[in-house]
Amino acid sequence: MSEQRKITLAAGILSLATLISRFAGLARDMVIATLFGAGLGSDAFFMAFTIPNLLRRFFAEGSLTAAFVPTFSQVREQQGEQAAQRVMVLCWSLLATVMVVVTMLGIVLAPGLVQMIAHGFGEIAGKLELTVSLTRIMFPYIFFVSLLALLTGVLNVYGHYFVPAISPLVLNLAMISSALLLHHRFVMPIEALAWGVITGGVLQLTMTLPVLRRYGLRLGWQWNWHDSTVRRIILLMVPGIAGVAIYQINVVVTRLLSSFLEQGSVSYLYYGQRLFEFPQGIFIVSLAQAVLPTMSRQAAAGEVDEVKRSLRYALSLIVLVTLPAGVGLIVCAEPIFSQLFMQGAFGFADVQQTALALAAYAPGLVFVGISRVIVPTFYALQDTRTPVWISFWTLLANVAFGLLLMGQFQHIGLAAALTLSSVVNSVILLVMLRRKIGRLGLKALWVTNLKALLACAVMAVVVDRVLLLGEWSAGLTPVNAMILSGSIVGGVASYLLVGRLVKIAELKELQAIVQRKLRRG
Repeated sequence: MSEQRKITLAAGILSLATLISRFAGLARDMVIATLFGAGLGSDAFFMAFTIPNLLRRFFAEGSLTAAFVPTFSQVREQQGEQAAQRVMVLCWSLLATVMVVVTMLGIVLAPGLVQMIAHGFGEIAGKLELTVSLTRIMFPYIFFVSLLALLTGVLNVYGHYFVPAISPLVLNLAMISSALLLHHRFVMPIEALAWGVITGGVLQLTMTLPVLRRYGLRLGWQWNWHDSTVRRIILLMVPGIAGVAIYQINVVVTRLLSSFLEQGSVSYLYYGQRLFEFPQGIFIVSLAQAVLPTMSRQAAAGEVDEVKRSLRYALSLIVLVTLPAGVGLIVCAEPIFSQLFMQGAFGFADVQQTALALAAYAPGLVFVGISRVIVPTFYALQDTRTPVWISFWTLLANVAFGLLLMGQFQHIGLAAALTLSSVVNSVILLVMLRRKIGRLGLKALWVTNLKALLACAVMAVVVDRVLLLGEWSAGLTPVNAMILSGSIVGGVASYLLVGRLVKIAELKELQAIVQRKLRRG
């Protein structure tokens, strides 16, 4: 099989698995909303899961994979299978040891950690204590998911993607099953969800072990902190941790501020952000990943003008996708939550508050997309420091906006703060990139952007007119579901039609790309 075919196959597997996992995650959130609503239990769970999730992103998914995979691949290619096996066992042993210590410290120090990130919960009787209990239950998840990240890197180097790619699906199914089947067996029903996280973590890790054996790999225990390869991996992790840390601190600060607001605010922000992230995972990440290899080759060849051309093209595609997606989320926010979440403990008042959070998040979608394209441009130019520093200033902006807006606008103000900080981030990135490589030639994009805005305005009117036919306070009904579906179809059709009428050239190219991918699929 050719390298191009391997890459295409891997990308197809990962894209399909990501899409399935996104829908499973949406189903999980619907179950949580139905069983636990937006109140004391759900607030405590989302806050408790913040800490192990934070450490997971620090140590596992981003920085560890980025540092381990290139090094492990190089050892395997240059020194052979035995050397690769030795490096895997060393990393497994050291990572397991570190994660055992981290887990034990986390369980012991849980009260202090929760007090730091959820200080406002102390004002409501029992809420802080429940958050501490849930944190202690879920903290071992970091042990399992960190080792999973290591084994995922190993299997990817060997060309196996399927089992690691479906591991998020397994976690979501474990959480759904535990919540549905066990919530009535606990004094605090939300604890069933926490145990589902641990069950999912165990299943995620154990399902990779038979695949390892298929490739002749055996896990064992061997400690050598001074091994040169291991030390190289650790050194490579440091910049990645720094970059991830700033974003995660942003998340923690937002959660901390939301803990001082009315009960349910943490949940409203969580549900709103989950839906806000849905188009990010499907569109933005894919486009950002697609443009990086091309720009890296162009930068390596010294073709700065070609880098700029690729950047302009990627930005035009990002705007054409994220602008209508953001407008659609604003207009459809309440109907979407009404149809997907309004049942059980999640009432119409919760729908309205969550929809307001989503409507405040949604304008930031365009700017998040712009940033996700510009950052790989810096990477292609072998500059990893500038995006980290810009992220730091964005963090300060988010805190400032949050403190300024939360008093008057409550959780909606915190969501708006994230949008405003996304604007700041994208603007600074553009300014710094222009300083680095000169004029970017973005004036031509304004014509495309204005045409896209016109198409979005027509789309918004069409969707809004259709949605007026629905009774959204009634929740999920066949008629409401048909109206929402019809509004989305009508909105997409009107956007594409107006786009053709005003001759948005990139839109035609984007449609051609989608059609080719569908034919290949």
